[in-house]
Amino acid sequence: MTIATKPLRADAERNRVRVVRAAREVFAEHGLDVTLDDVARHAGVGVGTVYRRFPNKEALVTAVFDHVVEELAVVIDAAASTPDAWEGLSGLITEIAERQSADRGLFEICTRADFGQVERISEHFIPAVDALVARAKAQGAVRPDFEASDIGAFLVMIAASAELTRAINPDLWRRYLAVLLDGIRGDHATPLPCAAATHDEMDQAMRAAHL
Repeated sequence: MTIATKPLRADAERNRVRVVRAAREVFAEHGLDVTLDDVARHAGVGVGTVYRRFPNKEALVTAVFDHVVEELAVVIDAAASTPDAWEGLSGLITEIAERQSADRGLFEICTRADFGQVERISEHFIPAVDALVARAKAQGAVRPDFEASDIGAFLVMIAASAELTRAINPDLWRRYLAVLLDGIRGDHATPLPCAAATHDEMDQAMRAAHL
C-alpha cells in the first residue's frame, strides 16, 4: 500500500527553500566540507530546523545539487548533438570550466565520490565526450593521440588554476584553458583571452595558497 507524503506546511516549506538556497551559496563559496551549523547560520535559522528537513549533510548536498546535475546533463547532451565536433567539445569543456571556477561545491560534487553524484554525472559525460572526441578526430579537428579520458584532468587543472589565481584575476584560468585547448588541435592557435600574470603575482598567489 502506498502511503501519501504529507505536504509541508507553508512555513516549513519556506524554511526548507531558505536552507537549500543558503547551502547552495555556502557550498559555492567554501566547498562541501562546511557543516550544517554553517548552513544554518547563513540561512538565519536554528540548526534544528536544518536537521528536521535534512538528517545529514549528504541529504542536503543531494537536495542542492539534484537540479544542478540535471542542468549539466542538458549541457552535455546539447554539446554531443552539435554537428561541428570541435565546437561541441571545446564548448562543453569551457562551459563546465566556467561553472566549476565559480562554484567550489560544483567542482567537488563532480570529483568526489563520497557524495554519490560522480556516477550520475558520468552516465551522461563519458558517452558524450567519447563520441565527441571520436567525431573530432574523424573531422581532423583534434590530434590523433588525444583521448576523451584526458578531459577530466583538464577540468581539474583549470579548476585548480582558477582557485590559485582568483585573488589576482578571476578570469586568468581562461588563458590556461586556451593553451590546453590549443594543445589538442593543430590547425591554428587561439588568441589568449587575457594577459599572463607576472612572476610576482604568481608568487603572491602561491604563497597565499601555501604551495
